[in-house]
Amino acid sequence: MLKTGIGGDVPAFRVMDVITRANERAASLPPGAPGVIRLESGQPSIGLPEGAKAAVQAALMSGDPLGYTETLGRPSLRAAIAAHIRAWYGADVAPSRIMVTVGGSGAFPLAFLAAFTTGDEVALASPYYPPYLNILVALGLKPVILPCGLETGFQPTIEMLEALPRKPEGLIIANPANPTGSMMSRAEVERLALWCHANGVRLISDEIYHGLTYGKPICTASALSPSAIVINSFSKYFAMTGWRIGWMVLPEALVRPAERLAQNFFISAPYISQVAAEAALSCHAELEARRQTYESARAVMLDGLHAAGFSRISPPDGAFYAYAELPAAAPDAMAYCAWLLAEKNIAATPGLDFDAARGQRFVRFSYCLAPDMIAEAMARLAPGA
Repeated sequence: MLKTGIGGDVPAFRVMDVITRANERAASLPPGAPGVIRLESGQPSIGLPEGAKAAVQAALMSGDPLGYTETLGRPSLRAAIAAHIRAWYGADVAPSRIMVTVGGSGAFPLAFLAAFTTGDEVALASPYYPPYLNILVALGLKPVILPCGLETGFQPTIEMLEALPRKPEGLIIANPANPTGSMMSRAEVERLALWCHANGVRLISDEIYHGLTYGKPICTASALSPSAIVINSFSKYFAMTGWRIGWMVLPEALVRPAERLAQNFFISAPYISQVAAEAALSCHAELEARRQTYESARAVMLDGLHAAGFSRISPPDGAFYAYAELPAAAPDAMAYCAWLLAEKNIAATPGLDFDAARGQRFVRFSYCLAPDMIAEAMARLAPGA
Protein backbone atom coordinates (compact mmCIF):
# COMPACT_ATOMS: atom_id res chain seq x y z
CA MET A 1 0.00 0.00 0.00
CA LEU A 2 1.29 3.44 -0.86
CA LYS A 3 1.96 5.63 2.16
CA THR A 4 0.42 9.00 2.94
CA GLY A 5 2.63 12.09 2.87
CA ILE A 6 3.20 14.57 5.67
CA GLY A 7 -0.03 16.33 4.74
CA GLY A 8 -1.95 13.33 6.03
CA ASP A 9 -1.05 14.29 9.59
CA VAL A 10 -2.11 17.94 9.35
CA PRO A 11 -5.28 18.57 11.41
CA ALA A 12 -8.40 19.89 9.74
CA PHE A 13 -9.27 23.57 9.90
CA ARG A 14 -12.60 22.83 11.60
CA VAL A 15 -14.31 26.08 10.62
CA MET A 16 -14.19 24.91 7.00
CA ASP A 17 -15.98 21.71 8.06
CA VAL A 18 -18.58 23.85 9.85
CA ILE A 19 -19.07 25.87 6.64
CA THR A 20 -19.70 22.63 4.75
CA ARG A 21 -22.28 21.43 7.29
CA ALA A 22 -23.97 24.83 7.34
CA ASN A 23 -24.21 24.80 3.53
CA GLU A 24 -25.76 21.31 3.68
CA ARG A 25 -28.20 22.44 6.36
CA ALA A 26 -29.23 25.50 4.36
CA ALA A 27 -29.80 23.37 1.24
CA SER A 28 -32.00 20.93 3.18
CA LEU A 29 -34.41 23.51 4.59
CA PRO A 30 -37.90 23.64 3.06
CA PRO A 31 -39.03 26.81 1.25
CA GLY A 32 -40.10 29.50 3.69
CA ALA A 33 -38.23 28.04 6.66
CA PRO A 34 -35.98 30.36 8.70
CA GLY A 35 -32.59 30.37 7.05
CA VAL A 36 -29.21 29.53 8.53
CA ILE A 37 -27.50 32.54 10.11
CA ARG A 38 -23.77 32.30 9.44
CA LEU A 39 -21.76 33.19 12.52
CA GLU A 40 -19.04 30.61 11.86
CA SER A 41 -16.58 32.39 9.59
CA GLY A 42 -14.81 35.72 9.35
CA GLN A 43 -16.19 36.63 5.95
CA PRO A 44 -17.65 40.13 5.54
CA SER A 45 -21.20 39.96 4.24
CA ILE A 46 -20.60 42.96 1.95
CA GLY A 47 -18.12 42.37 -0.85
CA LEU A 48 -15.70 44.43 -2.89
CA PRO A 49 -15.74 48.22 -2.30
CA GLU A 50 -17.31 50.23 -5.12
CA GLY A 51 -14.05 51.87 -6.19
CA ALA A 52 -12.41 48.48 -6.50
CA LYS A 53 -15.32 47.18 -8.58
CA ALA A 54 -14.88 50.06 -11.01
CA ALA A 55 -11.15 49.39 -11.30
CA VAL A 56 -11.78 45.70 -12.01
CA GLN A 57 -14.34 46.54 -14.69
CA ALA A 58 -11.93 48.96 -16.34
CA ALA A 59 -9.14 46.38 -16.30
CA LEU A 60 -11.38 43.72 -17.83
CA MET A 61 -12.39 46.07 -20.64
CA SER A 62 -8.86 47.35 -21.29
CA GLY A 63 -7.70 44.52 -23.50
CA ASP A 64 -4.77 43.85 -21.16
CA PRO A 65 -4.13 40.08 -20.99
CA LEU A 66 -4.04 40.29 -17.18
CA GLY A 67 -1.20 37.79 -17.02
CA TYR A 68 1.63 37.12 -14.62
CA THR A 69 3.03 40.00 -12.61
CA GLU A 70 6.34 40.31 -10.81
CA THR A 71 6.45 37.71 -8.04
CA LEU A 72 6.79 40.43 -5.41
CA GLY A 73 3.71 42.14 -6.83
CA ARG A 74 2.95 45.00 -9.19
CA PRO A 75 5.21 47.96 -8.38
CA SER A 76 2.25 50.35 -8.23
CA LEU A 77 0.49 48.18 -5.64
CA ARG A 78 3.62 47.84 -3.51
CA ALA A 79 4.07 51.62 -3.60
CA ALA A 80 0.40 52.07 -2.65
CA ILE A 81 0.80 49.70 0.30
CA ALA A 82 3.86 51.67 1.45
CA ALA A 83 1.78 54.87 1.27
CA HIS A 84 -1.00 53.14 3.24
CA ILE A 85 1.49 52.15 5.96
CA ARG A 86 2.77 55.72 6.12
CA ALA A 87 -0.77 57.12 6.38
CA TRP A 88 -1.99 54.67 9.03
CA TYR A 89 1.08 54.31 11.24
CA GLY A 90 3.44 57.14 10.37
CA ALA A 91 6.05 54.52 9.46
CA ASP A 92 8.25 54.64 6.37
CA VAL A 93 8.62 51.19 4.80
CA ALA A 94 10.41 50.91 1.47
CA PRO A 95 8.28 49.29 -1.26
CA SER A 96 11.25 46.98 -1.85
CA ARG A 97 10.47 45.32 1.51
CA ILE A 98 6.82 44.71 0.61
CA MET A 99 5.72 41.45 -0.96
CA VAL A 100 2.23 40.88 -2.36
CA THR A 101 0.96 37.40 -1.51
CA VAL A 102 -1.86 35.02 -2.38
CA GLY A 103 -3.94 36.10 0.58
CA GLY A 104 -2.65 36.41 4.11
CA SER A 105 -2.84 32.62 4.25
CA GLY A 106 -0.34 32.34 1.40
CA ALA A 107 2.08 34.56 3.32
CA PHE A 108 2.47 32.25 6.31
CA PRO A 109 4.30 29.34 4.64
CA LEU A 110 6.54 31.80 2.79
CA ALA A 111 7.39 33.58 6.05
CA PHE A 112 7.98 30.36 7.96
CA LEU A 113 10.18 28.84 5.27
CA ALA A 114 12.18 32.04 4.77
CA ALA A 115 12.77 32.54 8.50
CA PHE A 116 13.11 29.06 10.02
CA THR A 117 14.72 25.68 9.43
CA THR A 118 13.42 22.19 10.16
CA GLY A 119 13.01 21.55 13.87
CA ASP A 120 12.95 25.21 14.91
CA GLU A 121 10.54 26.08 17.71
CA VAL A 122 7.95 28.80 17.17
CA ALA A 123 5.89 30.07 20.10
CA LEU A 124 2.29 31.19 19.82
CA ALA A 125 -0.50 32.06 22.21
CA SER A 126 -3.42 29.73 22.71
CA PRO A 127 -6.22 30.29 21.61
CA TYR A 128 -4.66 30.65 18.15
CA TYR A 129 -5.64 30.81 14.50
CA PRO A 130 -5.48 27.09 13.58
CA PRO A 131 -3.46 27.37 10.33
CA TYR A 132 -0.53 28.89 12.27
CA LEU A 133 -0.05 25.61 14.10
CA ASN A 134 -1.07 23.35 11.23
CA ILE A 135 1.32 24.99 8.72
CA LEU A 136 4.16 24.90 11.23
CA VAL A 137 3.61 21.16 11.74
CA ALA A 138 3.38 20.51 7.99
CA LEU A 139 6.73 22.27 7.47
CA GLY A 140 8.54 20.29 10.15
CA LEU A 141 8.63 23.12 12.68
CA LYS A 142 7.69 22.73 16.34
CA PRO A 143 4.87 24.87 17.75
CA VAL A 144 5.34 25.91 21.37
CA ILE A 145 1.95 26.67 22.88
CA LEU A 146 1.61 29.49 25.41
CA PRO A 147 -1.75 29.00 27.19
CA CYS A 148 -3.29 32.44 27.68
CA GLY A 149 -6.42 33.58 29.48
CA LEU A 150 -8.47 36.62 30.35
CA GLU A 151 -5.79 37.84 32.79
CA THR A 152 -3.49 38.70 29.84
CA GLY A 153 -6.28 39.38 27.35
CA PHE A 154 -5.49 36.02 25.70
CA GLN A 155 -2.17 37.51 24.56
CA PRO A 156 1.40 36.27 25.21
CA THR A 157 3.88 37.98 27.52
CA ILE A 158 7.66 38.16 27.86
CA GLU A 159 7.33 36.38 31.18
CA MET A 160 5.77 33.38 29.41
CA LEU A 161 8.63 33.32 26.92
CA GLU A 162 11.29 33.59 29.60
CA ALA A 163 9.69 30.71 31.51
CA LEU A 164 10.22 28.32 28.59
CA PRO A 165 13.02 25.72 28.88
CA ARG A 166 14.77 27.35 25.92
CA LYS A 167 14.22 30.41 23.79
CA PRO A 168 12.19 29.62 20.68
CA GLU A 169 13.44 30.63 17.26
CA GLY A 170 10.22 32.50 16.57
CA LEU A 171 7.10 34.07 18.06
CA ILE A 172 3.77 34.64 16.31
CA ILE A 173 1.49 37.38 17.63
CA ALA A 174 -1.89 38.47 16.32
CA ASN A 175 -3.17 41.94 17.09
CA PRO A 176 -6.21 41.95 16.93
CA ALA A 177 -6.35 38.20 17.45
CA ASN A 178 -8.50 35.52 15.90
CA PRO A 179 -10.52 33.97 17.61
CA THR A 180 -10.58 36.28 20.62
CA GLY A 181 -10.64 39.77 19.08
CA SER A 182 -8.27 40.92 21.85
CA MET A 183 -5.55 43.50 21.29
CA MET A 184 -2.26 44.51 22.82
CA SER A 185 -1.37 48.14 23.39
CA ARG A 186 1.48 49.73 21.46
CA ALA A 187 3.63 49.54 24.60
CA GLU A 188 2.97 45.80 24.92
CA VAL A 189 3.76 45.14 21.26
CA GLU A 190 6.91 47.26 21.46
CA ARG A 191 8.09 45.42 24.56
CA LEU A 192 7.65 42.04 22.85
CA ALA A 193 9.22 43.28 19.61
CA LEU A 194 12.31 44.66 21.35
CA TRP A 195 12.69 41.51 23.46
CA CYS A 196 12.48 39.30 20.37
CA HIS A 197 15.01 41.39 18.45
CA ALA A 198 17.46 41.47 21.37
CA ASN A 199 17.14 37.71 21.95
CA GLY A 200 17.37 36.51 18.36
CA VAL A 201 13.72 35.46 18.23
CA ARG A 202 12.01 36.15 14.90
CA LEU A 203 8.77 38.02 15.50
CA ILE A 204 5.92 37.39 13.06
CA SER A 205 3.10 39.88 13.55
CA ASP A 206 -0.32 39.05 12.11
CA GLU A 207 -2.01 42.40 11.47
CA ILE A 208 -4.76 41.08 9.21
CA TYR A 209 -7.58 42.72 11.20
CA HIS A 210 -6.11 46.20 11.29
CA GLY A 211 -8.81 48.74 10.52
CA LEU A 212 -11.39 46.71 12.43
CA THR A 213 -10.90 48.05 15.95
CA TYR A 214 -13.31 49.59 18.45
CA GLY A 215 -11.50 52.02 20.68
CA LYS A 216 -7.92 50.74 20.93
CA PRO A 217 -5.34 52.25 18.56
CA ILE A 218 -3.40 50.04 16.16
CA CYS A 219 0.35 49.88 15.72
CA THR A 220 2.56 47.94 13.34
CA ALA A 221 5.55 45.84 14.33
CA SER A 222 7.27 47.21 11.20
CA ALA A 223 7.74 50.47 13.07
CA LEU A 224 9.06 48.77 16.21
CA SER A 225 11.57 46.16 15.05
CA PRO A 226 13.87 45.88 12.02
CA SER A 227 13.75 42.06 12.19
CA ALA A 228 9.98 41.53 12.44
CA ILE A 229 7.88 40.03 9.65
CA VAL A 230 4.45 41.63 9.30
CA ILE A 231 1.59 39.87 7.55
CA ASN A 232 -1.53 41.70 6.41
CA SER A 233 -4.42 41.06 4.05
CA PHE A 234 -7.12 42.66 1.97
CA SER A 235 -9.63 40.03 3.14
CA LYS A 236 -11.05 41.59 6.31
CA TYR A 237 -11.14 45.41 6.48
CA PHE A 238 -11.13 45.60 2.68
CA ALA A 239 -13.74 42.78 2.42
CA MET A 240 -11.90 40.86 -0.32
CA THR A 241 -11.85 37.30 1.04
CA GLY A 242 -12.40 35.53 -2.28
CA TRP A 243 -9.85 37.64 -4.13
CA ARG A 244 -6.98 35.98 -2.23
CA ILE A 245 -4.69 38.94 -1.90
CA GLY A 246 -2.45 39.99 0.98
CA TRP A 247 0.99 41.37 1.71
CA MET A 248 4.06 41.02 3.90
CA VAL A 249 6.60 43.51 5.15
CA LEU A 250 9.91 41.67 5.32
CA PRO A 251 13.36 42.47 6.66
CA GLU A 252 15.68 43.15 3.71
CA ALA A 253 17.57 39.87 4.21
CA LEU A 254 14.40 37.81 3.80
CA VAL A 255 12.96 39.48 0.68
CA ARG A 256 14.90 37.45 -1.86
CA PRO A 257 14.42 34.09 -0.06
CA ALA A 258 10.67 34.70 0.17
CA GLU A 259 10.59 35.80 -3.47
CA ARG A 260 12.36 32.63 -4.62
CA LEU A 261 9.91 30.49 -2.66
CA ALA A 262 6.91 32.32 -4.11
CA GLN A 263 8.30 32.01 -7.65
CA ASN A 264 8.12 28.25 -7.24
CA PHE A 265 4.92 28.01 -5.19
CA PHE A 266 2.64 30.64 -6.75
CA ILE A 267 4.49 32.59 -9.50
CA SER A 268 2.50 35.67 -8.51
CA ALA A 269 -0.73 36.79 -6.91
CA PRO A 270 -3.57 37.14 -9.45
CA TYR A 271 -3.24 40.25 -11.61
CA ILE A 272 -6.91 41.21 -11.34
CA SER A 273 -6.83 40.85 -7.56
CA GLN A 274 -3.87 43.20 -7.42
CA VAL A 275 -5.80 45.76 -9.48
CA ALA A 276 -8.75 45.49 -7.09
CA ALA A 277 -6.50 45.75 -4.04
CA GLU A 278 -4.76 48.90 -5.24
CA ALA A 279 -8.10 50.59 -5.81
CA ALA A 280 -9.47 49.39 -2.47
CA LEU A 281 -6.71 51.28 -0.68
CA SER A 282 -8.50 54.49 -1.71
CA CYS A 283 -11.97 53.42 -0.48
CA HIS A 284 -11.62 54.33 3.18
CA ALA A 285 -14.85 56.35 3.51
CA GLU A 286 -16.92 53.37 2.40
CA LEU A 287 -14.86 50.96 4.48
CA GLU A 288 -15.08 53.10 7.62
CA ALA A 289 -18.88 53.09 7.26
CA ARG A 290 -18.73 49.30 7.17
CA ARG A 291 -16.53 49.25 10.28
CA GLN A 292 -19.18 51.26 12.09
CA THR A 293 -21.74 48.65 11.03
CA TYR A 294 -19.58 45.91 12.55
CA GLU A 295 -19.32 47.97 15.72
CA SER A 296 -23.12 48.15 15.93
CA ALA A 297 -23.38 44.40 15.29
CA ARG A 298 -20.77 43.82 18.00
CA ALA A 299 -22.89 45.66 20.58
CA VAL A 300 -25.98 43.66 19.62
CA MET A 301 -24.08 40.36 19.87
CA LEU A 302 -22.47 41.12 23.23
CA ASP A 303 -25.85 42.06 24.73
CA GLY A 304 -27.46 38.94 23.26
CA LEU A 305 -24.73 36.57 24.43
CA HIS A 306 -24.85 37.94 27.97
CA ALA A 307 -28.65 37.52 27.98
CA ALA A 308 -28.19 33.92 26.80
CA GLY A 309 -25.92 33.09 29.73
CA PHE A 310 -22.46 33.68 28.25
CA SER A 311 -20.86 35.60 31.10
CA ARG A 312 -17.16 35.20 30.18
CA ILE A 313 -16.23 36.65 26.78
CA SER A 314 -12.76 37.62 25.57
CA PRO A 315 -12.11 41.37 25.22
CA PRO A 316 -13.64 42.15 21.79
CA ASP A 317 -11.24 44.99 21.02
CA GLY A 318 -11.00 44.30 17.29
CA ALA A 319 -11.68 41.94 14.39
CA PHE A 320 -15.30 40.69 14.35
CA TYR A 321 -15.42 37.80 16.78
CA ALA A 322 -16.71 37.04 20.25
CA TYR A 323 -14.88 34.11 21.87
CA ALA A 324 -17.26 33.04 24.60
CA GLU A 325 -17.04 30.48 27.37
CA LEU A 326 -20.09 28.22 27.39
CA PRO A 327 -22.56 28.45 30.28
CA ALA A 328 -21.93 25.75 32.89
CA ALA A 329 -25.05 23.78 31.94
CA ALA A 330 -24.19 23.64 28.23
CA PRO A 331 -22.64 20.51 26.69
CA ASP A 332 -19.16 20.60 25.18
CA ALA A 333 -18.53 22.97 22.28
CA MET A 334 -18.80 20.36 19.52
CA ALA A 335 -22.18 19.14 20.80
CA TYR A 336 -23.38 22.69 21.45
CA CYS A 337 -22.51 23.90 17.94
CA ALA A 338 -24.15 20.83 16.40
CA TRP A 339 -27.29 21.59 18.44
CA LEU A 340 -27.22 25.26 17.40
CA LEU A 341 -27.19 24.31 13.74
CA ALA A 342 -29.81 21.56 13.99
CA GLU A 343 -32.25 23.34 16.32
CA LYS A 344 -31.63 27.07 15.90
CA ASN A 345 -30.23 27.27 12.36
CA ILE A 346 -27.17 29.13 13.66
CA ALA A 347 -23.69 28.16 12.48
CA ALA A 348 -20.88 28.81 14.97
CA THR A 349 -17.37 27.43 15.44
CA PRO A 350 -16.38 25.24 18.41
CA GLY A 351 -13.37 26.42 20.37
CA LEU A 352 -11.47 23.18 19.79
CA ASP A 353 -10.43 24.68 16.47
CA PHE A 354 -8.43 27.29 18.37
CA ASP A 355 -7.36 25.55 21.59
CA ALA A 356 -6.98 21.78 21.69
CA ALA A 357 -6.57 21.74 25.47
CA ARG A 358 -9.34 24.09 26.65
CA GLY A 359 -11.47 24.82 23.61
CA GLN A 360 -14.20 22.31 24.43
CA ARG A 361 -15.76 24.99 26.67
CA PHE A 362 -15.60 27.88 24.17
CA VAL A 363 -17.42 28.93 21.00
CA ARG A 364 -16.41 31.59 18.48
CA PHE A 365 -19.23 33.73 17.11
CA SER A 366 -18.58 36.09 14.20
CA TYR A 367 -20.49 39.37 13.94
CA CYS A 368 -19.48 40.46 10.43
CA LEU A 369 -23.12 40.42 9.31
CA ALA A 370 -25.64 43.26 9.29
CA PRO A 371 -26.84 44.20 12.80
CA ASP A 372 -30.39 43.02 12.05
CA MET A 373 -29.08 39.53 11.22
CA ILE A 374 -27.09 39.47 14.45
CA ALA A 375 -30.22 40.58 16.31
CA GLU A 376 -32.17 37.69 14.77
CA ALA A 377 -29.45 35.23 15.78
CA MET A 378 -29.47 36.54 19.35
CA ALA A 379 -33.27 36.28 19.45
CA ARG A 380 -32.96 32.60 18.53
CA LEU A 381 -30.45 32.16 21.36
CA ALA A 382 -32.59 33.93 23.95
CA PRO A 383 -33.83 31.84 26.88
CA GLY A 384 -37.13 30.21 25.99
CA ALA A 385 -36.80 30.90 22.27
